[in-house]
Amino acid sequence: MKTGKLSGLTKRTLVVIAIVAIALGAGFVWMQRTDTNENQLRLYGNVDIREVQLAFRQPGRIAEMMFDEGDAITRGTRMAVLDDQPYRDALASASASVQVAQAELSKLRKGLRPQEITQAQETLKQAQAAAVNTERDYQRQSSLVASGASSRRTVDAARAARDQAVAGVASAKAALSLAMEGFREEDIAAAEAHLAAAQAAQAQATTALADTELSAPSDGTVIARVREPGSMVASQSTVYSISLDKPVYVRAYVAEPDLGRIAPGTTVRVMSDSSDKIYRGQIGFISPRAEFTPKTVETTDLRTDLVYRLRIVVDAADSDKGLRQGMPVTIEVDTKTGPGANTGKN
Repeated sequence: MKTGKLSGLTKRTLVVIAIVAIALGAGFVWMQRTDTNENQLRLYGNVDIREVQLAFRQPGRIAEMMFDEGDAITRGTRMAVLDDQPYRDALASASASVQVAQAELSKLRKGLRPQEITQAQETLKQAQAAAVNTERDYQRQSSLVASGASSRRTVDAARAARDQAVAGVASAKAALSLAMEGFREEDIAAAEAHLAAAQAAQAQATTALADTELSAPSDGTVIARVREPGSMVASQSTVYSISLDKPVYVRAYVAEPDLGRIAPGTTVRVMSDSSDKIYRGQIGFISPRAEFTPKTVETTDLRTDLVYRLRIVVDAADSDKGLRQGMPVTIEVDTKTGPGANTGKN
């Protein structure tokens, strides 16, 4: 009889102990989950890979298209080429103009040649000799007027010849002075400006020739080949569409009550439905204004519907082809250790 009572008591004791153990375990799990929920924020967003529309800066006829859709490219790879003959001709013309301007400036800076200066000196001597001769003839004719051996008309002609010779001497002296001094500073400055303009035109032609080759700005993948060889294209007309490999961004939104739990620089984990790989990243940008405002004046309840856009930058070491444009992803933020852990709620 006593053995039966003890056996029943033992069973009840074991049941109580089991219930207590289950309760303690459930409490521990609940506390762990509560702590995890408080220290971890889960967000949802989409992969936002950047795209580039490649175009020539110069118009022309496409000579070559090197890549097709789906091809991987690296930075600096030559992707397309225009027919460059018109641009080579333009560069040759600009280079010739530079040579002409340089020669003109060099001539002005050096001044006249020694032979030209000697010629001006000899011209002055001739003018001076002619002036002496005409002065003597005038004096002789003037002295003969009183005796009637010379007429007044002859004297007037001799005077005019003398005055003309004197003017010739003055002109020859001025020409020699110009030859000795060289060209005016204003003429040299104008020639320098002309040379600078020619050099600028040459540089512009050189740049235009270089622009006939289209190069990849970064590593990526060709997602659209818009033109074909032989096509005439205008400047800024799209030739290729490129999806850049890096950096990879994720666009997500955070609710207003959780805004104080994150900050730029916070480390996050990014996961997709297509694989088990976890990508690391950082919050790089948080919008300073709400994306959705239900009313001009919000009640306390409506303010919880406000969301703020943020951008997450996936680490370059982790980014791969597994993240594609527009793919939905899940973001986990460890708010316990992040920069916004102790900032409090807004």
